[in-house]
Amino acid sequence: RGVEGKVLAAKWAREHNVPYLGICLGMQVAVIEFARNICGMTDAQSAEFREGCALPAIVFMPEIDRTTMGGTMRLGSRPTKFQASDVARRSAIYKLYGSANEVHERHRHRYEVNPEIVSELEAKGMQFVGRDAETGERMEILELDNHPYFVGVQYHPEYLTRPLNPSPPFLGLLLAASGQLDAYLKGEELADDAETKLKL
Repeated sequence: RGVEGKVLAAKWAREHNVPYLGICLGMQVAVIEFARNICGMTDAQSAEFREGCALPAIVFMPEIDRTTMGGTMRLGSRPTKFQASDVARRSAIYKLYGSANEVHERHRHRYEVNPEIVSELEAKGMQFVGRDAETGERMEILELDNHPYFVGVQYHPEYLTRPLNPSPPFLGLLLAASGQLDAYLKGEELADDAETKLKL
């Protein structure tokens, strides 16, 4: 229950190679969990839930007014740019988006990954393959190395997903959960009946 329960869920998915898709807070708790248990930042927290914590892995966005809450969120469609690195271009989420250099997704948040710890997270295998197109300093998409599907997005892909046109993060989660992600990314034929998919 609560944020610490979400942190434990992210830890379990990471350790047991279970497909994971973290959306907004779900991405943030994945960062907290990784910072604590892989990077040795045992006091990592979110400033949203523990203001003034010693090691804020998640911080209040500097341009947001803390005193005026109405209409102060980072809202609406914003561009996310995939990084030009080999790691980003090999990532499953980049391929799921059709190898697009930039994607537009809808946002609704006041907190973000602390940019001061990003280099340490990436050195340990949490890759921020997508960042905001305006500054390149806001983390938008993460993917773990050596995991079947561990993806976090700061934005809300559920706003644009459709039954016959699923948003790439959701499509990737379902393909990974049914054992078909690798085949899909290679352009191979997928199972076309529910019984076969369940067996996979």
